Amino acid sequence: MMFLTAVGALCAVCGGLALVLVVADRYLNNYGSCRITINGERVLEVPGGSSLLSLLSSQRIFIPSACGGSGSCGLCKVRVTAGGGTVLATEEPHLSTLEIRDGIRLACQLKVRADLAIDIPKALFAIREYRAVLSEMTPLTHDIRLLRLELIDPETIDFVPGAYVQLQAPVYEGSPASVYRAYSIASDPRDRRHLDLIIRRVPKGICTTWVFDHLKVGDRVTFNGPHGDFRIAATDAEMIFIAGGSGMAPFRSILSEMRQAQSPRRVRYFFGAVSRRDMFYLEEMKEFERALPDFRFIPALSKPAPEDAWAGDVGLITDVVGRHYPDCTGREAYLCGSPGMIDACVRVLTAHGMPADKVHFDKFA
Repeated sequence: MMFLTAVGALCAVCGGLALVLVVADRYLNNYGSCRITINGERVLEVPGGSSLLSLLSSQRIFIPSACGGSGSCGLCKVRVTAGGGTVLATEEPHLSTLEIRDGIRLACQLKVRADLAIDIPKALFAIREYRAVLSEMTPLTHDIRLLRLELIDPETIDFVPGAYVQLQAPVYEGSPASVYRAYSIASDPRDRRHLDLIIRRVPKGICTTWVFDHLKVGDRVTFNGPHGDFRIAATDAEMIFIAGGSGMAPFRSILSEMRQAQSPRRVRYFFGAVSRRDMFYLEEMKEFERALPDFRFIPALSKPAPEDAWAGDVGLITDVVGRHYPDCTGREAYLCGSPGMIDACVRVLTAHGMPADKVHFDKFA
C-alpha cells in the first residue's frame, strides 16, 4: 500500500511539473512577433509560440492534416529552409533520413518561436475555406452517418473524386478547442453545390462526438479543401477497389464519375464488414453494377451472425481478395480504410504479384 501511495505521489508530481512547464512556455516565454517567409516571396507576421500548422491556417493557408494536428498522420510536411531548430522525436517516425536531410518537418509539431523560411507547393494557395449548412443527416449503419452539406460561401466547389476536406469541429461541451479532421468526399463531382461525407463514430473522437451528439440539420459548418492526390490513374488496367466502413466514401464519388463517363474499365470492388448491420449501400452498388459494363461489387462479412442469413463471401477482406485474385499481375489497386487494413491488403496484393507502385491508398490517421 505504501509503495502504491509513493508511486501515485510521484506520478502526481510529474504531472504537475509537466503542467507547469506548459504554462510557463505559454505565458512566461514571450516569443513576440515572428516572420514566416514562404517560397521566398510571401512574408507573414505572426505571434510566436503556436504550431506552424495553426499559424498558417490562421492566415488561410491550409496544409493537409488528416489527424487535425495530433502528429499521427504525417501529412503536414513542409520544407524548412531557414530556422526551425532540430527535428523533434514526435516527427522522426514520419520522416525518412533523406527528408530530414532535406529540411522536411511536420507543420503541426514545429513551434514557431523565431523567424523561419519554408517552401510549400503553390497549389496549396488555391485551397479555400468553405461555409455550408447541414441539409441532411442520414444513418447508414448503427455507427456511420451520411452528411450532406449545402455550400453557402463559396456556393460551389470543384474536386477530383478521391479528394478529401478538413471539417472543423467547433468548441462544444467537453471539447475546449476547435479542431479539424479529414474526411473523404463521397458525392458526385457534378453536383458542385453539395458535398457528401460519410463519417463513422470514433469512441471519444472529438469531431465524431460533435457530429453524432451535437450537430443538427440546419446547423452551419466550416471546412477547407479540397486536399489529397488519391485518384484513379489514367490507364486501361483492371482496378481492384478495397474498403471497409467509411472507406466507402471516395469510391462512391469515383464510381459516380465513372458512371457519368460510361467507363468501360474492369473494376472489382471488395467491401469488408463484420456483420450485416455494418454493411450499407448494397442497393446503390447494384445500381452501379447495372450502369457500368464491367463493374462488380463484392461485399464480405468477417463474422456474420446466424440471423444475418448471409449468402455472400465470408472472411477477412484480405482473404477474400486473395481467393478472387491469386494472380494480381497487370492490375492496379485502390484502398481506403484503417492503417491496419491498408497494410494487410498491401502485403496480400504484392505477394500475389502486384508491384508496390500500382497500389494506391488513402490511409485513415
